[in-house]
Order: sequence, then structure tokens, then C-alpha cells
Amino acid sequence: MEILQFEFIRNSLIAAVLVNVACGIVGSYIVIKRITFISGGISHTAFGGVGLGHLLGINPVLTALPFSVLAGILIGILSKKTKVNEDTAIGMLWVVGMALGIIFINLTAGYAPDLFGYLFGSILTVTPFDLYMMLCLNLVIILMTVLFFREFLFICFDEEFSTVVGVPATILYFALLCLISLSVVILIRVVGVILVIGLLTIPAVISRGFTHNIKKLMLLSIVIGISLTVGGLFLSYMVDLACGPTIILVLGGAFLVSLLFRRIKVLREGHVPKES
Repeated sequence: MEILQFEFIRNSLIAAVLVNVACGIVGSYIVIKRITFISGGISHTAFGGVGLGHLLGINPVLTALPFSVLAGILIGILSKKTKVNEDTAIGMLWVVGMALGIIFINLTAGYAPDLFGYLFGSILTVTPFDLYMMLCLNLVIILMTVLFFREFLFICFDEEFSTVVGVPATILYFALLCLISLSVVILIRVVGVILVIGLLTIPAVISRGFTHNIKKLMLLSIVIGISLTVGGLFLSYMVDLACGPTIILVLGGAFLVSLLFRRIKVLREGHVPKES
């Protein structure tokens, strides 16, 4: 408990709660709709915004935000309005965003910034400004989810049927991509652009093994995400390892344990589970 005397530790714990609120909500939609790699594509494209922030001399999170939203919209346009496959669109934006980030950083005058924190996260360096940004983006995500909860659920399970019954599926799909983009921006400071997929999806995947009720899934994902993120944070502090990768490894270990738990439960009940 002595380490709680440090302000950066307290900020890190608050950040762990805030990021997992977003991840629990948006990650549940991602897992149900099976669009995991979209979050990876958006996060890597957002690296272009990080580089632009360094070039302009402003907080990179502020420039990563429009880059992330633009990436989500472009993925939607390329996959819905053209004949380009979704995975192809993600791959193109993925590499273009990373290339732009590197170019912008090369053009930055003076000493090149340390990019390790943005690539792999640095939760211990989260500032009060970052926390306010996370809180504001969380409020937007929560508001959008409350207003369009059933509609998002419809398009996640059956987008074509949603269109037939009068749900504006295309518009809501773009809105969902924007929510993913906001979540990515929240996560950049914690686990970095490379490890975003882990925190967005692993808690939701673990939770889906225990419930198929979407509200319970979101709540359980938030609780599991916070617990494992805080656990990874303290583990990294104790063994002096990088925070972002340590948190992801803790999440991965918890996923394996959950699989083992489910297998033992199945053997005891004497039946084979259906594929989720």
C-alpha cells in the first residue's frame, strides 16, 4: 500500500478504471460482431496522429483522435461503398498510418521523441490531462451506447436483417466504428498502438465464456478488465517490467485459465459446449 502515496500510481489506477469502462462496452460489440482486427487497424493508423502531434508540438492524443475517427470511417467506406474487402482496407490504412507517423516524427525538429510509450503503452506516465480526456471520451461512449443499445445489438448479430426491419444499419455501423476509434485513443496511453487489440477483446472473450446476456457481458468485461489491468500494473511495478506488455500477458494468462476452467466444468457436466 506504500506505493499508493505516489501520484503517478494513483493516476495509473484511475486510468485502469477509465480505459476498461470503454473496453468493456465497445469490446463486447467487437467480440460479438467479430471485427477484432478493425481495432488493430484503427490503432495503427492513429500512430500517424501521434507523429503529427509531435511535429506540431501539441499533445499527440489530441491529434490521434481525428486520425482514429477518420481511419474508422475510411474502413467503413472502403468496405461498404467499394469492392475492397474489409481486411484489405484495414491492411492498407494500417501501413499508411504507421508510415505517416514515422515521416512526421522524422520531420520533427530537434531530438526525436521516445516512441516506446506510444507503441507499447506507458500507464505510469498518464497525466491529469490524459485522465480528463479519458473521462470525456468515456462519457461519449456511454451516452451513445445508452441511446442506441438495441440498434447496435441488432447490427452486431444480423446487419442485413436490421436493414430489412428499418434499422439504419449503415449509419449505425459507422457510429460503432467511431466508438471503436474513441476507445483506441483512450488505450494508446495505457497499452500503446500495438497492444490495443488485447485490452479491447480479451476481457470480453473471457466474459463471454460465462454469460451471453449483453448487459452482463459488458459489466463482467469491465470488472475483469479492471482487475487484470490493476494486477498487471502492480506486477510490472514489483518485477520492474514494461507496464503495457505485462498487462497484456496477465490478460493472456487469465484467458488460458478461463479456458481451463470451462473445460473442467464441461467434463464435470458431461457434455460438449456449443461453439460461441
